Amino acid sequence: MSEVFNWQLGRKMEYPYEGAYPERQFAFVFNINRCLGCQTCTMACKSTWTFNKGQEHMWWANVESKPYGGYPQNWDVKVLNLLEKANPGGQVWDATNGQPKFEGQTIFEAAKKSLTPDGSRVLGYLPEDHEWNSPNIYEDNPKGERGKKYEFDKEGTELPIHKTWFYYLARICNHCTYPACLAACPRKAIYKRPEDGIVLINQEECRGYRKCVEACPYKKSMYRGNTRISEKCIACYPRVEGSDPEANGKPMETRCMASCIGQIRMQGLVKMNQKDGTWAEDRQNPLYYLVHVAKVALPLYPQFGTSPNGFYIPPRWVPKEYLQQMFGPGVDQAIENYLYPDRELLAVLQLFRRSNLIIFSYKFEKGKKVYEGKLRGKNVEMYDDTVIAYGKDGKELFRTKVEEPVYERSNKHANSI
Repeated sequence: MSEVFNWQLGRKMEYPYEGAYPERQFAFVFNINRCLGCQTCTMACKSTWTFNKGQEHMWWANVESKPYGGYPQNWDVKVLNLLEKANPGGQVWDATNGQPKFEGQTIFEAAKKSLTPDGSRVLGYLPEDHEWNSPNIYEDNPKGERGKKYEFDKEGTELPIHKTWFYYLARICNHCTYPACLAACPRKAIYKRPEDGIVLINQEECRGYRKCVEACPYKKSMYRGNTRISEKCIACYPRVEGSDPEANGKPMETRCMASCIGQIRMQGLVKMNQKDGTWAEDRQNPLYYLVHVAKVALPLYPQFGTSPNGFYIPPRWVPKEYLQQMFGPGVDQAIENYLYPDRELLAVLQLFRRSNLIIFSYKFEKGKKVYEGKLRGKNVEMYDDTVIAYGKDGKELFRTKVEEPVYERSNKHANSI
């Protein structure tokens, strides 16, 4: 085991290999508050990559309803239970010095200390066949009091917390900085691309041992029975590198990102520090801003230790205890900042899904005040600011305003719709 620094845990941790970091890392932010659960992203990925024989159960991109849904079923509950069993009562965060630090064991450390029977380097489990059968299991099933037939809810609900709740969790491979699938593969068939950190499986080297399926805590490595090799999300790398015919040589967002109707997704490439795998300061990169400046986007289950490069803006109506287990101790601040965004955050949120090209930087221009009032007892103001997006070459991709323009349709063709 080597010792690497995991900035999401606030400490060093054990990992089977030494840290190797790309100059830029594929990363993304999903805004759960906007997700419609329409599954357009799911079908965009399915129709592009996994429509062949033997791939029927493969949903590299999926949207599951939490708290009960999951694909494979109960994937997160089972991994959390394994970690708790390996380290009873010790899976906690310490925030006494103001900087959260994870005091528990990661899936790599727990495997070493629990001495798994087969000598696995990663603590995990192999889902049973029936757990892959229903990608939409428990869709739209809420937690809370059951409704009564022919009756409305007599109390109603309002923020900050809903008594009856669920939310949609959109997922793809997180292309982790410390991938569990890579750590577990005995063939060394899995690797991170040095140019963008995308995690891939070498199909010629893979022998289908399914160690990657067992190890990945997010269960985004999947076994294909008719070829006897494993497959996973490839982050649409021809689009990311600009070699896809549609890209015209420019870095482009993945199929699931570009198809998102709810405008919940932003994907990009962030600069990495080559020494420790932290994100290099890049103040005008929108992903860096959302994660490290505005602090509204959080990693999914950071306690697993993989340092995922997928981040989420948590849903504001869900009980905090549940969200803290899923996204770590930054939940309270993230929701507060999202509920009452400052001018720059409100402008950056307008960048989501305005283009299918990757945004490398942005510029924020102030505009006139268009609203002031109170929101849940707090004073709020809104300005019609402009945000400008730039591509890899530094050229402008587009510009958009906070206040959406209103266009009045001519009555010349009133019935043309």
